[in-house]
Amino acid sequence: MDFDAPIYSLQNARLQFGERPLFTGLDLYLNKGRKYCLVGRNGSGKSTLLKVIAGETAPDDGKSFLQPGTVVSYMAQDDDLSRFSTLRDAVLSGLGGDGTDLSYKADILIERLEINAGADPRTASGGERKKAALARALVNDPDILLLDEPTNHLDITTIEKLEKTVKDFTGAVIVISHDRAFLKHVCDGILWLDRGIVRTLNKGFDAFEDWRDAVYEQEDAERRRLNKKIDAETEWLRKGVTARRRRNQGRLRRLFDLRNERRDQIKKTGTVDFNIDSGSAQSKLIVDAKNISKSFGDRAIVDDFTLRVMQGNKIGVVGANGVGKTTLIRLLTGRLAPDAGRVRVSKTAQEVYFDQHRAELDPTKSLKQTLCPDGGDHVFVKGEPKSVYSYLKEFLFSPAQADTPVSVLSGGEKNRLLLARDLAKPSNFLVLDEPTNDLDMDTLDLLQDALESYKGTILIVSHDRDFLDNTATSLLYMAGDGKVVEYVDSCSDLMRKLKEKEQKNAEAAKKAQEKTAKPVVKKEPAAPRMSYKDKRLLETLPAEIAALESEIKALETKIAAPDFYAKSPAEFERAAADLERAKTALDEKETRWLELEMLAQETGK
Repeated sequence: MDFDAPIYSLQNARLQFGERPLFTGLDLYLNKGRKYCLVGRNGSGKSTLLKVIAGETAPDDGKSFLQPGTVVSYMAQDDDLSRFSTLRDAVLSGLGGDGTDLSYKADILIERLEINAGADPRTASGGERKKAALARALVNDPDILLLDEPTNHLDITTIEKLEKTVKDFTGAVIVISHDRAFLKHVCDGILWLDRGIVRTLNKGFDAFEDWRDAVYEQEDAERRRLNKKIDAETEWLRKGVTARRRRNQGRLRRLFDLRNERRDQIKKTGTVDFNIDSGSAQSKLIVDAKNISKSFGDRAIVDDFTLRVMQGNKIGVVGANGVGKTTLIRLLTGRLAPDAGRVRVSKTAQEVYFDQHRAELDPTKSLKQTLCPDGGDHVFVKGEPKSVYSYLKEFLFSPAQADTPVSVLSGGEKNRLLLARDLAKPSNFLVLDEPTNDLDMDTLDLLQDALESYKGTILIVSHDRDFLDNTATSLLYMAGDGKVVEYVDSCSDLMRKLKEKEQKNAEAAKKAQEKTAKPVVKKEPAAPRMSYKDKRLLETLPAEIAALESEIKALETKIAAPDFYAKSPAEFERAAADLERAKTALDEKETRWLELEMLAQETGK
């Protein structure tokens, strides 16, 4: 893609809050048509930089240039729409003036994003308000679109619509998001805000980690050449980032094994009777839900659903906004009684519940006081004492921040502190309702590490596809009609399969409609018979089935090798895809062989 001269630039910018400098000598150039992701740790100033570009915050020093006639639209992380009577009014406000002549643009976006136009912003769900804020930012056809965490509170279907909207957008985009899958799909450039400067790379988000590691390695080499002392606080952070990345390389292989284990558990569910309260100190059955149903008025949320959650299962819950994901979690944890059926939770379950509507931290307390409410300098992690300073390091806080008041933390840093507090509690059953909202990528990596090493059971509600791909061993899919189905798949694979199924259903419905439109001529049913082709297929299918079984066994052995993923992630992905293809083909051929065998018996041939 060819790019013109910058439509916006910021040179030698400096911005300081109190004694804390956010930017010093910051330079930024923005080209039309480029779609940037803005990445950096919580508290590094990403949201503030968007406000500077939007003209809502002025830097203390530096020069800025905006090409004349350029329109800038900015969607904040939490846009306040409460002053509007309806969500449609909120969208119309993005047009400026009274918006009367161009109101059709607002209505097009409202229809595309399926916004409840007449809803009151004060009582609308977080997802509805977020969609209205997005439409409000898009409605005036801006030249520069600034989006701060646009996927928060959105379901996966709406996120995919947003991806298409951003891809089709012809202006410049800067987006802050924790959603790796979203960034991979829409961004072709990276702005990395790190220690007060912005680095730019004109490549997709996939290139970020290699680039970041190369920058760190180059800086370390430069320091060694100059024989300067490496700052200890920066060093522990970098070591943590590199170590987390190395651990990430084995995550997919381990998840593959766990998903196979969950498949086996599901197969055995119908034949093995578990005793939830056998008196064992470590009951292997954590949740036993049998034939549960729940409705609100005439609307069925859960209809005749049975699930057994075993110790060590890590189950994600996905579905559109409003289908009842949080309701299902409340049913499975005993917080809400079903209308029919029963739910038993093991008496040995020690639950920690991380709610999407998170309790506020006391802003007057320090980080240390939050983690050590009874005083002292030790926090009890799973019942064992640990230095609060070393524990803060594990959650990317420096020891110097221990006495910092909560009030000065960014939104993402507060969520990180909440995670540190909640994950320290003794538990063997972790319930996470939208845990990734407002977290930066380093914290997401840290959370994924914590969940991977967690020995207990986990239930996760999340819209973040990449996060679920890296944590969940199976998924509960809620279609919205009361049916809940468990799939032992990654979230990305499940979404792909659901789309393919939807397309096939649409094609089948179209063919059925065309068929009913034609006059039907009744024919006498012909006696079943086998064609030469069928006979030949019946002879050759056993050998093909045997070959596929051998291929599947070889692929499973290959994928199970401990160092396979680390040696070649790309080859691992290919092998996993080949395995899925082979299993699908085996299922199809076995089904076809059975059909032909039955036909052969009917015809006596």
